[in-house]
Amino acid sequence: MAHINNIGASIYTRIDYVPGSISTADRAAPLNLAAKFESSAAADGAAAVTEAAVVAIEGIREFPSLGTPSNIVNVPQYGQSISSQIQGQADAPSLEFTFNYIPTNHYTLDALRKSGTNLVFRVRLSNTEDGGVQDTPASDATTEYEDLYFQGTIASFEIVPALTDATQANIALTIDGDFEGPFSYTAGSTYGLPS
Repeated sequence: MAHINNIGASIYTRIDYVPGSISTADRAAPLNLAAKFESSAAADGAAAVTEAAVVAIEGIREFPSLGTPSNIVNVPQYGQSISSQIQGQADAPSLEFTFNYIPTNHYTLDALRKSGTNLVFRVRLSNTEDGGVQDTPASDATTEYEDLYFQGTIASFEIVPALTDATQANIALTIDGDFEGPFSYTAGSTYGLPS
């Protein structure tokens, strides 16, 4: 089973992206999302999705919280001493990533910011160094990891010089839609949510 089933620090977490968007068909079939990133996923029935070059954002130092934050609204109730609470529409979280800046590795991120290119991002949570990067889904089913997908653009790119540490860069991502996942391969090379 490849879903993470014990506690861990996820110290091998990484973020990758490909140009494109998450369609309604992709949301309904997680294998379509996997096929955007892994050529091996096409063998499992997602051949209709074209594979793009996967780009990893290297040198990540800090990840933001991932998921949908709460938006609780207090509603006054006439004649009651305490107001009621309802769930309001959640605002998309601000996703700000910090990484060690190497101009030759990261110049394309600023170019994507300038062009406003729509991207599909994958955050892979992993407790192990190999973390689901094998060649085939069958071997992926032996390592534990979780994939979270979201669609968005790069909104900002800031370089932070440092005299006592490595030069860093910060990017902020916009989000268009909700997070999809966590997905992983399970026994029988089935890619999907935990059961």
